[in-house]
Amino acid sequence: MTDNPNASVIAVENLSVAAAPEHEAKIVDGLSFDIAPGGMLALVGESGSGKTMAARSVLGLLPQPLAVQPGSSIRFQGKELVGASPKAMRAIRGAHIGMVFQEPMVSLNPSMTIGDQMAEGLSLHLKLRKAEIRERSLEMLERIQIKDPLRCLSAYPHEFSGGMRQRIMLASVMLLKPDLLVADEPTTALDTLVQRDVLDLMVELTREHGTAVLLISHDLGMVSHYVRDVVVMHQGQAVEHGRSMDVLTAPKHAYTKRLVDALPRRLERQPASVSAAPLIEVRNVVVEYPGQQQFFRKSAPNRAVDGVSLTIGRGETVALVGASGSGKTTLGRAIVGLVEKAEGEITFDNKPLRFDGSAAANRMRSDVQIIFQDPYSSLDPRQRVGEIVREALRLDASMTDKARHERVSEVFSEVGLGEEFLRRFPHQLSGGQRQRVAIARAIVRRPAFVVADEPVSALDMTVQKQILELIRNLQERYGFACLFISHDLGAVEQVSDRVAVMENGLIVEAGARNDIFDRPQHPYTRRLLDAAMLLDRSFADNRNIEASV
Repeated sequence: MTDNPNASVIAVENLSVAAAPEHEAKIVDGLSFDIAPGGMLALVGESGSGKTMAARSVLGLLPQPLAVQPGSSIRFQGKELVGASPKAMRAIRGAHIGMVFQEPMVSLNPSMTIGDQMAEGLSLHLKLRKAEIRERSLEMLERIQIKDPLRCLSAYPHEFSGGMRQRIMLASVMLLKPDLLVADEPTTALDTLVQRDVLDLMVELTREHGTAVLLISHDLGMVSHYVRDVVVMHQGQAVEHGRSMDVLTAPKHAYTKRLVDALPRRLERQPASVSAAPLIEVRNVVVEYPGQQQFFRKSAPNRAVDGVSLTIGRGETVALVGASGSGKTTLGRAIVGLVEKAEGEITFDNKPLRFDGSAAANRMRSDVQIIFQDPYSSLDPRQRVGEIVREALRLDASMTDKARHERVSEVFSEVGLGEEFLRRFPHQLSGGQRQRVAIARAIVRRPAFVVADEPVSALDMTVQKQILELIRNLQERYGFACLFISHDLGAVEQVSDRVAVMENGLIVEAGARNDIFDRPQHPYTRRLLDAAMLLDRSFADNRNIEASV
């Protein structure tokens, strides 16, 4: 926190947000902080802690029926924003306070070109001519390293990757050179290398303009590398604040200690007793996607997986890591039959792995399961979660209806959900609870092999820890082999026996977990590890922080 509130770009005092009068339960309760020009402060905490609603209060963007409560103060450059008219707030938003939202595909208009969306703020606040707007937009797109800025202006959001969309969103906001940037989980679900690129770009752009930054995040490792000051929020209240390295290496409040305890750290694993014959063997597998139609011909097919070979033993966890687009998810889907391979062979227990609808193939399919990255899109919203998990037992003719019900109840108990959850719909569950249902669906048939595709990518630290412990405990109980696909190297350290690193459809390095993390050989592996923002609990000085502030 700054010592001189008068020098603050933003000063928040006793901020309370609720859906009803002051005596009711508050989403934000008595929060205070301030940020000096060019300073960075992070609000950290789990989902539901109130950090996003606090940030939205600054811009006057609270969803109804939430409202800032009497007695709250938000002073921006000395002017009170609480109670400001809608017209006054419209003049401030964009021109003076910019916001980068968590999911750029939601905040970017899918029906407008990138050029039109970048021009909107400039024409509204600065009244520039079209030629000048175009010139500034092209200059900013070059600044954020978009390969073809001219083409980008006429393209639509869906034509770009998640990392590129987040860069474009940041560029659109920074075009107006705001005095304050509010960044709400700007790197959630992005891979390690893209996270580093986006955050480095954000720091660079804000430094150039002396912009203050309010960062919202649950990623303590990232906060420790980029932000000097931190406020820890729990149930709407600030429970601890100070220099980020001080707070994260020597937490005082029990809640902060719990967050820091949930940070990924390497666990010693009992080596899996791998038999001579692997359970899963992938030999020279190639997966291609058709090229795009260009007038009267198609472009060359895109080779997502390029001659990959891999083995996984019984009870073993092999982690497949790499940046987005490296081919790791495509390979996982090819193994479980969701993507057709162009070349190569995949065997299960020394038999070719086929999914042709035959009785033998159906028995094999019950032994090979997948946990999807986003359970909200993979769980049928029209079905109750008990029915979703029970459906996996439908083809098992040996089970009676009673046995199916008992198995479903048993597996719900194993993943930490009570019987009361059986009749709920997916939208009635939290993200962590939905992921537990996805795990239950995968293991209800007691499979021999499970593909876990980014199972914790968008979850809070504490929920991540719970899900990883759950997968590890279930694996110890049932002995299934696991292909753990992830860009989160902290999660990989906790669960893997061996690690394979993918780049551009190829495995560039593979080996025992400790060898890969401690003695990486390939330059790409070293880049991934260098970009991983893992907080070293023994690193108690401020060298990283001071170097990045």
